[in-house]
Order: sequence, then structure tokens, then C-alpha cells
Amino acid sequence: MLEKVGAEVLAERERIAARARDELVAAGLPVVAPGLNPVLSQGVEVTVDPFDDDAGGVSVAWRSSPRLKSCVLRAVKLNLLDDPAFEHQRVVLEAMLAAITAILGSAGFTVRDSLNDYAPFTLEVLAGPSGSPSWGLREEELTVSGRSTGNGGSAGGSES
Repeated sequence: MLEKVGAEVLAERERIAARARDELVAAGLPVVAPGLNPVLSQGVEVTVDPFDDDAGGVSVAWRSSPRLKSCVLRAVKLNLLDDPAFEHQRVVLEAMLAAITAILGSAGFTVRDSLNDYAPFTLEVLAGPSGSPSWGLREEELTVSGRSTGNGGSAGGSES
């Protein structure tokens, strides 16, 4: 039986996954809500594996539209190996994973192709940034123009 990681490791994985989801949404990508039925899902899926093994950690995959998935599954079921949906799905997955890798890399994550043979077209997020997110508020956004941030006086009050 596989052992689960400790609470501290799991919390760090969850932090990295949440931060990755935030950065991908900030980049404009649709992100699959955790727990959403796979039949309905499309977009970036970020998952956390609680087990202490080589496949454990934070994984990222692209989920094509349910229609494209349906076309691919139909071709598999009917053994239509020359169906254009196969090649298109491969190109879509490779392109989206390259884009996700670039986005997360720019945001300070360490990402690589998955080493898990049972999860092709998946990325592993090995580490995440600890500082402010790329989309976070900047100090100048917190200061209201023309207002003093000094000694706790009321905003808009007269100074002596």
C-alpha cells in the first residue's frame, strides 16, 4: 500500500497548486475547478497527488473540449487510427503544454514533462515561487494620489 505524504508536504503541494491555478487564470487560461466532473471539464487541470512516490506531487494537464475528446474516443472505439482527431488532439496537447510551461516558468515555477508513463501529456510542477504573484497589487496601486499615508489621520481631513 502506498504511503501518504505528511501534512506539511501536502500543504506545500496544495499551496503550489493554488498558486499555479492563479497564475494560469491571470494569463487568461480557463482552469478546471477541482472536483468538476471530467465529462464537463475543459482547460487547465491542476491536481495534487497525496502519495509519497515518484508520481506524487503537483500535476498539470490540458483538457480539450468534450467534443474533441468525444471524437477521439469514437475513433478509438471504431479503430479508426487515421482519423484526423487523433493528430489534432496531439497537436493541441503539445501546444497547450508548451504554453503552460512557458507561463509557469515566467511566473517562477519549476516545471518538467511528467516522468509518469501512465500520465502522458502531463507536466509536473516541482517547485513554486514564494514571493508576490505576477498579478499582485503593487505598492503604487495602494497609495491614493494626493492623500497622505502618514500618521493615521482621516482621509480627506485638513492638515494644520
